[in-house]
Amino acid sequence: MSRYDLSTRAGRFRARWDYVWKDHAFLRRWFMNAHWLGPDLVRTNQPSPRQLAYWKSQGIRTVINLRGARDEAYYALEKDACARLGLTLIDAPLDSRDPPQRDRIHRARELFRTIEYPVLIHCKSGADRAGMMAVLYRHFHLGEPISEAIRQLDKKYLHHREGLTGVLDYTLEKYLREVEPTGLSFIDWIDSEAYDPKAIRAEFKAQWWGTLLTEKFLRRE
Repeated sequence: MSRYDLSTRAGRFRARWDYVWKDHAFLRRWFMNAHWLGPDLVRTNQPSPRQLAYWKSQGIRTVINLRGARDEAYYALEKDACARLGLTLIDAPLDSRDPPQRDRIHRARELFRTIEYPVLIHCKSGADRAGMMAVLYRHFHLGEPISEAIRQLDKKYLHHREGLTGVLDYTLEKYLREVEPTGLSFIDWIDSEAYDPKAIRAEFKAQWWGTLLTEKFLRRE
């Protein structure tokens, strides 16, 4: 049973209060970290109900939530807003501190093949998980090589590779450095026994100051 009953004034007030202060929505009121990546996809940070209404006015039909379905204020409000606005909400969680699992890469590939466009993808800050999903979008949907798509993980989107979230960059760079020269495609590498997320995570070493920045100062999810 959800902690947030939006059918009552008290429940909706509690959800909005927790969303603003516990989910740090006050920082995102005027800054959406929004970037169109093509004619049919925009990446952002966590959108508020009001921002979702704005995005619908811009033609958005589908919302992909990379944070996942949780009993949290952000999800209660987002699910409610999408239902009221007639937006299709898809929960497709990704990790920001681990290489993506095979099933999640295949899920992303299939989503980009079947979803109704235009689409909005978001995580909390629009930097790390949204960046990785943007890489997959540009690779699978637009046909860009990973060497170009990896630019979606960049400081201009507030992604910091020096911290624990740099494992996303490390995974893609491992493919570019060790696998692509052999002629193996990205998806074939993902499907091979050579792709070992646990081993890649163990190889990756974040810089201490980067970890301090992302974990303590920015408090990335």
